[in-house]
Amino acid sequence: MGHVLITGGSSGIGLELGRIAIRAGHNVTLVARRPGTLREAADSLANMAADQAAVHTVSADVSRRAQAESAVHAAIARFGAPSHLITCAGAVVPGYFHELPVKTFEQLATVNYLGTLYTLKAAYPSMRAAGSGRIGLVASAAALIGIFGYTAYAPTKYAVRGLGECLRAEARRDGITVTVAYPPDTDTPQLAEENSTKPLETMAITAGSGVWPAADVAQRIWDGMERGRFSVEPGWQMAALASLHSLIGPILRFWFDHIAERAAKRGN
Repeated sequence: MGHVLITGGSSGIGLELGRIAIRAGHNVTLVARRPGTLREAADSLANMAADQAAVHTVSADVSRRAQAESAVHAAIARFGAPSHLITCAGAVVPGYFHELPVKTFEQLATVNYLGTLYTLKAAYPSMRAAGSGRIGLVASAAALIGIFGYTAYAPTKYAVRGLGECLRAEARRDGITVTVAYPPDTDTPQLAEENSTKPLETMAITAGSGVWPAADVAQRIWDGMERGRFSVEPGWQMAALASLHSLIGPILRFWFDHIAERAAKRGN
């Protein structure tokens, strides 16, 4: 029986990963900001727990270092070093660069990148001491190529990708695998909120990749982690982008510009 620690675990992909883990017989810690939503998530997992698997919840804002560290330490005190550490906590605010305040850039950098870093730094010593473990960093398709309207969001996911690239080389010495996931648009409460403020151009560009069910994305991430894969790209589009983004980047940028211009003209 392992210990699966998931940030952003109260909804969306994080919650679906929790369901996979609890059905597999692992103890699960869910970390998220809202206590009420966490309780509902924990109840749903407890009803499907296999064997003696248990659920622990910690209400914390991982963008605050002290809270992130306290949450991880509490989880380790309860269930021991994580066998799986998955960082799903994140936020996205799309918009035009000239309209977005600097505060938004700072907030997203703190949640998406530093929140991931704080969690990793707090959990890594125990995983290193155990000599094993799996780390899953949830990035985004926007970490592979720049997309209109994501100037505040995409760079933070590029940073998560870069952290995973560097950490992988070190972690393998300690028996720890690192997986970076690049989900496409996924049917989650966050996507619904994001779509309410997306520029027309962003909506037009992202519409082409469709929307994946959260359970399907979570299963791809879990399977990739279990196999020790470094990169997980749900769907052929993400796989092609992850493998060939340097080669096809110029073509995609040309195409995205074309879509954006057409969307802007329709909106005027």
